Amino acid sequence: MAGTEQIQHDRTDTLLRELASAHRVATSFWGFDGQERAVSSQTLRKVLTALGVPANTSEEVETSLADASLEPWRRLLPPVVVVRERQESRVPLHVPHGSALRVWISAEDGRRFDVAQTDDWESPREVDGVLTGRATFSLPLGLPLGWHTLYAENEGRVSECPLVVTPARLATTDRLQDSRSWGLMAQLYSVRSSRSWGIGDFADLNDLGAISGAEGASFVLVNPLHAAEPKPPVEDSPYLPATRRFFNPLYVRIEDIPEYGYLEPAAREEIERLADRLHPANRAADLLDRATSFDAKLAALRLVFAVPRSPSRERQYERFRAELGRGLDDFSLWCSLAETLPPSSAEWAAASSPSSRRADELREELADRIEFHRWLQWICDEQLERAQRSAKQAGMEIGIVHDLAVGVKLDGADAWMLSDVLAKGVTVGAPPDVFNQQGQNWNQPPWHPARLAAAGYAPYRDMLRTILRHAGGIRVDHILGLFRLWWIPEGGGPEEGTYVYYDHEALIGILALEAQRAGAIVVGEDLGVFEPWVRDYLSERVIFGTSILWFEHDDGGPLAPEQYRRACLTSVNTHDLPPTAGYLAGEHVKLRESLGLLRRPVEEERAADAAEREAVLARVRERGLLPPLESEAGVQRTVEALYAFTALTPSALLGIALVDAVGERRTQNQPGTENEYPNWRIPLAGPDGEAILLDELPRNERFGSLLKTVREALGER
Repeated sequence: MAGTEQIQHDRTDTLLRELASAHRVATSFWGFDGQERAVSSQTLRKVLTALGVPANTSEEVETSLADASLEPWRRLLPPVVVVRERQESRVPLHVPHGSALRVWISAEDGRRFDVAQTDDWESPREVDGVLTGRATFSLPLGLPLGWHTLYAENEGRVSECPLVVTPARLATTDRLQDSRSWGLMAQLYSVRSSRSWGIGDFADLNDLGAISGAEGASFVLVNPLHAAEPKPPVEDSPYLPATRRFFNPLYVRIEDIPEYGYLEPAAREEIERLADRLHPANRAADLLDRATSFDAKLAALRLVFAVPRSPSRERQYERFRAELGRGLDDFSLWCSLAETLPPSSAEWAAASSPSSRRADELREELADRIEFHRWLQWICDEQLERAQRSAKQAGMEIGIVHDLAVGVKLDGADAWMLSDVLAKGVTVGAPPDVFNQQGQNWNQPPWHPARLAAAGYAPYRDMLRTILRHAGGIRVDHILGLFRLWWIPEGGGPEEGTYVYYDHEALIGILALEAQRAGAIVVGEDLGVFEPWVRDYLSERVIFGTSILWFEHDDGGPLAPEQYRRACLTSVNTHDLPPTAGYLAGEHVKLRESLGLLRRPVEEERAADAAEREAVLARVRERGLLPPLESEAGVQRTVEALYAFTALTPSALLGIALVDAVGERRTQNQPGTENEYPNWRIPLAGPDGEAILLDELPRNERFGSLLKTVREALGER
């Protein structure tokens, strides 16, 4: 390359990186090995394109860089303002230089607050031929928590934007910091009873809460219950849903629907026949079959749906419909389209969004199907409300804690309904790390940061509100994604991505606001590669973190229990590892080696893994929880000792994996795989490989022994 060309190339590359930084796209990142890596220009251009920022030529880069500087000055008000309660906050407004400006707030409770301008001078700028000034206004300190509206009037023109006042500290979680409590962690679909239809359901969740509540548990944490496809076949992974806002009817217990009691004899016989056909599957320890269970349930649900509702039930249903509004209608339309139209058909293309003309026409044509799917969500809502109420009645302080997945399927309901606030041409994943050395591509579309803000964060808020309707808490999977997400350009591998940063102050603040209003706690899964200040920030807002025994290290080796965080959910295990009995046997190394997921020789991996496990067990022996020789401790005793060790930490919440409580060994999920391993299809079983039903848990010796161990370690009876 000639000298002049090289200079021009270097200048363009420098400007490209400035442009990326202006749009909060990382131009380099620190890997799990401590090395800083530069992001390629090709990746930066593709990610900027996904953000809607032209950057393919040097001219486009220069123009986009100028636009990035001027963009705030082109608006009178920001798209949305999110602040903390009782914290001084200033809002910049932009008007023709020298013109008058009046600003006020209309609170959601009807009160009005005037907003005063502050003396914060900044020189005016020429913006699209207009000399534009910046005026700064200081928000009143006494604003109540909630969703308000900020108004500005300039020369007779009134503009408005949402103003969200969020808790400085999440009060619901804050109250737990001075106490110690424990709960069960379970994959609901795997936890079956003799009355299940081959898959664990909301009635089983009800019973699991009653059983563990009687043992002294404060919560039950379950996998995401988000909806998948509206008909078989359905996605197995609860972390790859069609939507994160609505729930999966696969979990409905048919016999618990009130209208079931009013079925005609023939319809009841048909449903009983369907149930009888599936009941034997509850005893099977081989792979779960969601498709067969869901197919039978849908047939039964349509029969129950046909039963007329009483006047009081009808009013309850109408109230539910009104509360969920247009979002429920759009989701029900998507379900109706997805079960009737081929994905690549011209009809789908014509109904490209909920607001398209063809979609409106189909609302009329598919009215009966749409009504069925609306009704299904009401039934889910009722059964979840019952599960939470029963958990509290069983003595649980918290109750049911729902899991929020990172994202959704590329061709699912949210991707269709929320296409205007999701980025296209990229997917979300993770860079290579020590456990997934090739990186991960989760094949999920990310929020578009600017468009989500332009929507006033309403889609995010609505999702949280629906999940929290009947929840004692929410666990946010990969909460680091509210700070930054690893974007992978379409067609590239996980290692070809980069981080895109989000307005974490807004996203975390709204999460705290909606949780506090629902009376729910928040636990963030903050494992993996993260910037050190992130945990400090979450702690400041009293968003609990997550600690897994095997991952807690410092430079001196495994952490002593006293060094664990207080504002934390601590456990021995996570669903991305084998149950503890399997982990102690090195099953995770064996599995990853068989799937070709290792980047170093298997002998080195086994040796390193054995050394890490032994270091943790040595910590446990130091506290007198295990005998000096490993041969003197059986697997069950070792598992119980590890949980007793977590009880020595100051962590406010302790999680007991149900698979550990019954002696299961099989891995539930192997990250970095899709079809190579039967992820999310493993039913609950004991060490002998025999299925364990909920009916048997109160009499299960392992279950009772582990729970007793934790209670005693916590000083409980």
